[in-house]
Amino acid sequence: MTESANHFELGISTFLEAKPHPGMGGAYSHAERIRNSVEEMILADQVGLDVYGIGEHHRQDYAASAPHVILAAAAAQTKHLRLTSAVTVLSSDDPVRVYQGFSTVDAISNGRAEIMAGRGSFIESFPLFGYSLEDYDELFDEKLELLLQITKEEKVSWQGNHRAAIDNLTVYPRAVQDPLPVWIATGGNPQSAIRAGVLGLPVCFAIIGGMPERFAPLVELYKEAYTRAGHDPKKMQIGTHSHGFVSDTDTRATELFYPAQQAMMNVIGRERGWPPYTFEAYDAARSMRGALYVGEAEYVAEKIILLHKNLGLTRFFLHVDTSSIPHKDMMRAIELLGTKVAPIVRKEIAASAK
Repeated sequence: MTESANHFELGISTFLEAKPHPGMGGAYSHAERIRNSVEEMILADQVGLDVYGIGEHHRQDYAASAPHVILAAAAAQTKHLRLTSAVTVLSSDDPVRVYQGFSTVDAISNGRAEIMAGRGSFIESFPLFGYSLEDYDELFDEKLELLLQITKEEKVSWQGNHRAAIDNLTVYPRAVQDPLPVWIATGGNPQSAIRAGVLGLPVCFAIIGGMPERFAPLVELYKEAYTRAGHDPKKMQIGTHSHGFVSDTDTRATELFYPAQQAMMNVIGRERGWPPYTFEAYDAARSMRGALYVGEAEYVAEKIILLHKNLGLTRFFLHVDTSSIPHKDMMRAIELLGTKVAPIVRKEIAASAK
């Protein structure tokens, strides 16, 4: 992991969606989607992408309830790709088991595993594992404290309100990386940005609507908290995650992505009270200052370069997995991201840093 803010990492994030693409037949089974993701990680490694992240969910339309297991399947078949959760719902998990799972991935990959910890934008895991949403904030605070202690200390003593105390016990296996990297993921909560800064942890913002430049104040909150807490600015890492899709032409990208994005947004929208998703909303979001990164390689690269300029990123995740876009088209998007988009972005960022 570089310590230079001029280094820029480009990668893929996915929730392993397993539901029908509108007009393109049935959904992938969970087993098919999991196997496909291993192929995607191998390809991402081959085409020079930097990172692949899998988000934890516990509902029918997503296949990844155990990201570390899927990442482990690709760890032995890749050489350079960093392998991360995106995210681990830490509030409803056990930090000891989270660390053990990802330290195992770290061993198989020889030091390429990461944990991206979040509170979760979906709530299914809380009743599933016996937690109350009334404890939403306290659960995350406590479990993050324990996880960070485990990453730094082989022998742990800890006490909280929502998990059995640990009295001078060891946690194995230890990660190859010391400490195992932990990122904080946030959808835009100022306190989350400040927490990450105070703790000196990398931060990743999920930007899925509006104008990404509006996240600049949150980035500044993070930077201010980070430096004020005495952490080395050269080690600061800032990432974003946004939906998008790369294809050979803008027309083909829209044909594949818009119906899938509309279906996904309407499902979630019905749960959360959002209005129906329209082509006008898609078209606005796909514009240069919007939050969707959809189109041919040159256009997507231009948008990522603008985002880097506005927010000072060190990492960008393109979330391409929406409503089970056909696997061959997913693979083509990953290929284009690595062979076409990434070289343009890296060259421009390197030139601007001189």
